[in-house]
Amino acid sequence: MDGLGEQPTLREKAYESFTRHLLARDVRPGQFISQRRLVELTGLTLGAIRELIPRLEAEGLIKTVPQRGLQIAHIDLDLIREAFQLRLFLEKEAVALFTYSASDETIAKLLKDHRDIADAIRAGDSSQELELHAQSVDWGMHDAFIDALGNTIISNAYRVNSIKMRLISQDRFRINGHVGPVMEEHLKVLEAIERRSAEEAVTALVSHIGGARDRALKI
Repeated sequence: MDGLGEQPTLREKAYESFTRHLLARDVRPGQFISQRRLVELTGLTLGAIRELIPRLEAEGLIKTVPQRGLQIAHIDLDLIREAFQLRLFLEKEAVALFTYSASDETIAKLLKDHRDIADAIRAGDSSQELELHAQSVDWGMHDAFIDALGNTIISNAYRVNSIKMRLISQDRFRINGHVGPVMEEHLKVLEAIERRSAEEAVTALVSHIGGARDRALKI
């Protein structure tokens, strides 16, 4: 019984380890990788890796290429279009509901985090530390919209798509050099939420995500 109980935990550890290495760019989009290399990366057993592969394939994070082996998801125009389209579908509904359900304290905290960064940019701060903090705040706002739905199915779909979005961001554009404009776009969304105007929040969010999609497609 103990062995059965441990297996889901082991599979989850393998998944978390793989996605962490993927986002850390220890493996790159489009790269071919062996099961043995995955064992070396994750520090887990070959059995755990073999159990992990079907999940990664189902989520579109890897694919098996005949005669070549396992290939990490390739960042192409189709992936970009599909990932951004799913993001829009999920976040439009999420931000509308967030506008009505979020507490004043939650909204105030998000606004303060963004305004502090925007103020630092205006004061001339262009440090890597600020950029990393801004990236975390950026993802945190979007995650907050989805989390507020309290829907496990949506959260799981969003989580997988979020991994692809972060790969696209790393491959096509990072927040580096764009912190100010991104924070200003976020503030338009958050200020509409503060006014409890779902329509304005959705419009601002669609503009923000659409702009990011267009930038990714042009590069």
